[in-house]
Amino acid sequence: MNIISNLSREANFLAKQRYVLMFLSIVFFLAGFSVWSGISETQSQITTIERLLEKDAIDRNHVLEKQADYGSAAYYSFHLTYSPPSDIAFAAMGQRDIYPWKHRIRMLALEGQIYETDADNPELSFLGKFDFAFLVSVLLPLFVILLLHDIRSAEREAGRYDLLITTARKQQRLWLSRAVVLCSALALAILIPFAVGAWLFKASLTSVGLMILVVIAHLLFWMLLTLAFTASKTASKQSSAQTASVLLAIWLSVSVLIPVTSDIAIEEMVQSPNGGEIVLTQREFVNGAWDLPFAATWEAFLATHPQWQDSTQMDSQFEWKWYYAFQQVGDQKAEALSQAYRDATLEKDAWASRLAFISPPMLAQRLMSSIAETDTQAAMRYEQQIRDYHQALRQFYYPLLFNETGYNVEKMSDLPQFAQPINTSKNAKGNS
Repeated sequence: MNIISNLSREANFLAKQRYVLMFLSIVFFLAGFSVWSGISETQSQITTIERLLEKDAIDRNHVLEKQADYGSAAYYSFHLTYSPPSDIAFAAMGQRDIYPWKHRIRMLALEGQIYETDADNPELSFLGKFDFAFLVSVLLPLFVILLLHDIRSAEREAGRYDLLITTARKQQRLWLSRAVVLCSALALAILIPFAVGAWLFKASLTSVGLMILVVIAHLLFWMLLTLAFTASKTASKQSSAQTASVLLAIWLSVSVLIPVTSDIAIEEMVQSPNGGEIVLTQREFVNGAWDLPFAATWEAFLATHPQWQDSTQMDSQFEWKWYYAFQQVGDQKAEALSQAYRDATLEKDAWASRLAFISPPMLAQRLMSSIAETDTQAAMRYEQQIRDYHQALRQFYYPLLFNETGYNVEKMSDLPQFAQPINTSKNAKGNS
């Protein structure tokens, strides 16, 4: 009963503090803006994918109708691959502004198509767009510090401290009750806009619950840290401004210095080729294959596709089956570099996950990106889906090319389709 009365008293006290209410209003506006920003970006991506899907099908059908053989059909037709944002991606855009989420590919050598827009190895970024995850991971600690840094010192400076601790039965409950009320109001100011965004996008209850759990856990960490420091002997000898300076220094260290230093350290520890090297290696072989004896291409190709060893005879200086064979071999030549690149990316991500435990803001942001499926792991899964789809295209075309099957446009209706579910209803609701 005493706890309830303490909370009620502090809530009434909070309602009379105009500057706190103004501060919470600003936080509410920032939270709303972060959610709106995420929703706008997510809707833009969904709309782009839907528009590209429509144009992609029209363009490919138009191209296929004009071809006379399967080699030309494979060469001139593009296929859209994409990674649609999840129903909670608006809250944490994560790595989607670094790793590509759409590609148009052909049945040519794949490595160059994947990495042609990736001249440098993507860095594990810390600061991204102003989305809900940025607000929670970076700004929320600052909000807590601004609300609680003078929870004791302000009473000392006003001459009320001794009276308060004398009349309170347990002074720790007094400060804890005040902090709980302030942080609860802060949590509501942050989570209400998020809840509205989750409702608009029909996000799953599991994803929403996990996001809220991360927000509350992060808020509690900073509340307890701030309370612990303000209760220390060091803080008892400091003014409100000095206490705030120390807490802000802690915030700056774990929010900026540790992530930036970690990123530099990870780049030094884990060496990897960049996308440009992979593209160059693959294209150098493909371009050079025109000048090589046919046997050199067939030997390398048949090492991985022995089932076609009886179908390599050529009646002219150019045949589509030979052309696509050296495209395949180009990928094989770049395979070691490509695998090293992917392994290094995952190793860097693993190191970032470990180092995040010494930086709560970094940990919160990574957890939210993981829940939203916008992290490095999700980007790697999408890349693997592209590889699997490209392999399916090769498996479709190789029998037609090596068996020298006559072209039939109706056969192209059996082309493998890249399909990822897109919740168009949430896009319509978000726009309403």
